[in-house]
Amino acid sequence: MLRLGSLNLALPFFQAPLSGYSDYAMRHLAKLYGAPLTFAGVIIDKSAVHPKIIRKPAFRPGDDEHPIGAQIMGTESDTMAKAAKALVDTGYDLIDLNFACPAPKVLRGGRGGHLMNEPKTAIEICRRVRESVDCPVIMKLRIGFDDTPASIDNFWQIASSAPDAGIDAIVVHGRYVLQKFTGSANWDIFPQLKSTIPKMTIIGSGDLFDAKTISERFANTGVDGIVIARGAVGNPWIFRDLAALFSGKPIPPPPTLEEVGMAILEHLELVCRLYDPNRAVRYLRKFIVGYCKHHPERKKALKAILAAKDKSQLEDAVKWWYKI
Repeated sequence: MLRLGSLNLALPFFQAPLSGYSDYAMRHLAKLYGAPLTFAGVIIDKSAVHPKIIRKPAFRPGDDEHPIGAQIMGTESDTMAKAAKALVDTGYDLIDLNFACPAPKVLRGGRGGHLMNEPKTAIEICRRVRESVDCPVIMKLRIGFDDTPASIDNFWQIASSAPDAGIDAIVVHGRYVLQKFTGSANWDIFPQLKSTIPKMTIIGSGDLFDAKTISERFANTGVDGIVIARGAVGNPWIFRDLAALFSGKPIPPPPTLEEVGMAILEHLELVCRLYDPNRAVRYLRKFIVGYCKHHPERKKALKAILAAKDKSQLEDAVKWWYKI
């Protein structure tokens, strides 16, 4: 079980908020294959407080999605607090504060990972958001902005202040902000985190692409939970495999070609409900790369499917290459 404030998950993992990926279609498939909690993509605080924006269907969780979390990103504590309340009023069950995003445009705006340089601001945001909502509040950090002693000290200042600020759990990605996704995630920090903040729920993130590795990370580092991000793109079976492992069962056999193809077609149908069909085909391409990863003729299948110009061509290509 994973406890996130008043929210108890039967399994100690969940799907991360992924900007540009974790829309209703991805969340639906993650739930279908065993994710006990999913997140919408990161939302800018100023968007969340704008009535016309927050009423758009893309920002509203479905009735079949609970529990579902919303991640927000911003620079001002009052706006972040208002955004959190607006999202809870919209139907989200949990708020995640993003102090970790390494995207250059985010850093230029003083948001996301930039706040690893401003512990006082980050801590004040935590306090104000905690005052504004009754649901669980968690925060996402990296292990520092860079590897300088001052930056690492800022990380520990933010993390250690979390209990007093009312944060229910900390998600830590084991890279510095300036690393983006280069190099390897550092998982050695987690035992120290658990011993330094023993009553805080600590959730690990970074380089989690298969159930066996995830299970080993969980067992060897003392984390309370795991969050799956890039490893779930075009791979909803990662949640099925983890559900089996954490229930004491063996990892199921890999999905057959037909099963992967059927999942792609279901994903396509879901995406077509959200977007114009032509846009949906283009949008799905970034997931196709993940779906094709283990195809026995990966390069040929990927090239053929990515060449599809419309929904009909995409369906035909998937059916051909996945023997449907």
